[in-house]
Amino acid sequence: MRTILAATALFAASLFSQAEAATLDVVRQRGQLICGVSAGFAGFSAPDTQGTYRGLDADYCRAVAAAVLGDATKVRFVGLTAQNRFTALQSGEIDVLFRNSTQTFLRGTSIGLTQGPVNFYDGQGFVVRRDANVSRVRELDGATVCVAQGTTHEVTLGDYARANRIRLNPVVFERIDSMYQAFFAGRCDAMTQDASALAGAIAQAPNAAQYLVLGETISKEPLGPFTRNGDEQWTNIVAWVHYGLVEAEENGVTQANAEEQSRGQNPVAQRLLGTSGEFGQRIGLDNRWMLNVIRAVGNYGEVFERNVGQASVLRLPRGANGLWNQGGLMYAIPFR
Repeated sequence: MRTILAATALFAASLFSQAEAATLDVVRQRGQLICGVSAGFAGFSAPDTQGTYRGLDADYCRAVAAAVLGDATKVRFVGLTAQNRFTALQSGEIDVLFRNSTQTFLRGTSIGLTQGPVNFYDGQGFVVRRDANVSRVRELDGATVCVAQGTTHEVTLGDYARANRIRLNPVVFERIDSMYQAFFAGRCDAMTQDASALAGAIAQAPNAAQYLVLGETISKEPLGPFTRNGDEQWTNIVAWVHYGLVEAEENGVTQANAEEQSRGQNPVAQRLLGTSGEFGQRIGLDNRWMLNVIRAVGNYGEVFERNVGQASVLRLPRGANGLWNQGGLMYAIPFR
């Protein structure tokens, strides 16, 4: 018991010391943002042929670097697994986690981390071979299902099977790449993951036309960033970068016109881009912080389309990730 209490106290002290050493100051002194991402999710974060990370989450890392350091290239990407992603943030190995991580009650209350705003609304889906003639999840009764260890998908798979009185036999993999290899080699009848990640896996698969992502999802998977508890300034910066990207799209501020818009007459754009209001100073940044962000990565719609939308190999519809005034759920807290 004493050993457990001592370990708990040491862990709490570690978290406290991390919070006391304000992340913003640490990042500035280092001159580089260390950003936790996945190492192989097409559309979200995966290295290209030159080793450069590409994807929606990778662009969010660049956006934070642009906001804090004025330079979107000052990022070191750390590829993490589902098992070590939260520990890496808790221990201070990374400054922020953008790794298509689902936000849940337990993650928000039990692991010493703060969940940021949702930057992608997803759901847990399934992929099967087309020749299996399966169109609904319930038709997988008795099937083997590849699933990643340490994810919400593993839990939800069991919940769904029990609630619907069917038998789904999980084949659990520690690594995502191992899971993909196993499924495409025919070791499982189906594979389950976030629907967006499945679309990326199929897009890169050999004989992609042989596979079908079912149109049905069995859960809500709100994805977003995580920061450490106790550092409200840093948590605010990460959150407001997201809101700024959405606010920019709402107001027609783009990567191409951001500089011009900063000199325009739109009062929302003036506050967003640092022409008026000194909003950056209120969170410890230069007032042109969001101008730097948008010039680097564009607005939310541009980030979405480039990485997972119609301009990408995933070709995902905006759906729930559309703006609130266009039938979606993306809604920026106002800059005023």
